[in-house]
Amino acid sequence: MKISEITEFLENAFDVLNEKYFNGELPKVCITIQSGKHCYGWYTTQNMWSDSQSAYREINISAEYLDLPIERKIATLLHEMCHHLSEIKGIKSVSRNNTYHNKKFKELAEQRGLIIEYDKRIGYSITSPSEELIAFVNEMGWSDIDLSRKSEDLLSFGGSSGRTTKPSSTRKYICPHPDCNVSVRATKFVNILCLDHNEVMVIEEK
Repeated sequence: MKISEITEFLENAFDVLNEKYFNGELPKVCITIQSGKHCYGWYTTQNMWSDSQSAYREINISAEYLDLPIERKIATLLHEMCHHLSEIKGIKSVSRNNTYHNKKFKELAEQRGLIIEYDKRIGYSITSPSEELIAFVNEMGWSDIDLSRKSEDLLSFGGSSGRTTKPSSTRKYICPHPDCNVSVRATKFVNILCLDHNEVMVIEEK
């Protein structure tokens, strides 16, 4: 699958979700796929793109997590669309430099097919798809994407001298669930699931 095909799929999914969960009220955004190893996606609160007629916000889906199950990618997209709704409606749903999600965000998101759990660092942000959303994804026939980008921690970059830099030997994965203290170290980029909380483990931010 090509990156252009994945972007086109996400754009089409945005339109479908906009109609189903937002009554078609959300303005168009530019959907990108960029590196974001510490999060599944993000939404820009400023217009990052423009053409001769309009300016657009951006929703990014992180390249490192494209191969997560399709329902989790859709949940990430829907999460960012809830941020978009908050911005255009003037709803204060985040604080602390747009990292802490309050109860208004939880309410918006849970009205739109998401399950939201609390984390003391980022608030009501831990996101998973509801059974209703999973059923809708299946109904649409949306399938998994078998493509993802390696973390740059694993790569060597050549300079003008032809030498390469040595990547970090290990990285620490943690379960994002607020009640979980499980951590795992790995010498390469891996996809790990915490079975206690059914959460995909993420690389700990340093």
